[in-house]
Amino acid sequence: MNHPVLVAVDGSESAREAVVWAAAEARRRNTWLRIVTVYPWPITGFPESAATGPQLLAGLRDQAHTTLADARAAVVPDLVVRTAAIEGDVVAELRVASEEAALLVLGSRGLGGFSGMLLGSTAVALSAHGACPVVVVRGETRAPRIVVGIDGGPTDDAVLTFAFEYAAGGDRTVVATHAWSDTVLDAAHTAGYAALDWGQLSTQASDLLADRVHPWRTKFPDVPVDLVVARSRPTRLLIEQAADAELVVVGSRGRGGFAGLLLGSTSQALIRHSPCPVAVVR
Repeated sequence: MNHPVLVAVDGSESAREAVVWAAAEARRRNTWLRIVTVYPWPITGFPESAATGPQLLAGLRDQAHTTLADARAAVVPDLVVRTAAIEGDVVAELRVASEEAALLVLGSRGLGGFSGMLLGSTAVALSAHGACPVVVVRGETRAPRIVVGIDGGPTDDAVLTFAFEYAAGGDRTVVATHAWSDTVLDAAHTAGYAALDWGQLSTQASDLLADRVHPWRTKFPDVPVDLVVARSRPTRLLIEQAADAELVVVGSRGRGGFAGLLLGSTSQALIRHSPCPVAVVR
């Protein structure tokens, strides 16, 4: 069978929203849906050998299966769905599961095994190290606009492929963005290096974006494309453009204005504050 769309659930309302989004994406891709929940075991302070260990483990398993049943109920019956309750570390187990998935979908807030997911390390860790693209379902989907962050780095091709293939599945516009301001240029300007030619830098940025997008415009001639170049911070530009978008797509690593994307502030800001779902493509 085709690789499934994988969605992680924990019983929260946010996870239910992720299931609905993932089911629609599985249907669009003509593939199946895999719903998983991960519960930690052993738990510090409750070793398996302790008297309460077996009862606690049984309770966790029962809760996991209830969570899966509730998530399954949110999916329409015309979709092939498989579920799994997994013991272990959340990040490690989901990373392994992502190796056989086309896409991993997470909610923006969690409870239980995913407590504090978006305020902690789980989403960032999976976005940085998962074996497939990761989508964090948050905010609202509005106009059929797919916003893409381009920086001239090594992940641009993967990001553009994901965005254009997604857009080609419906009447959607790809909005390719490039933010060319960064701390180095701003520091130079503040220090009084007036010789910097901002107009030339803007032209170079526009040329870079047009060159990056051109092969995909040729490959997907029916997909409308808007190019947005701005002297701005990447996070600000992406959030502004995503205000009325269906999805914002970024790479897992970048350079220039998007340097250190997954390990810096841009991706984490998008995961926490984007007004629409966020896709991180490795």
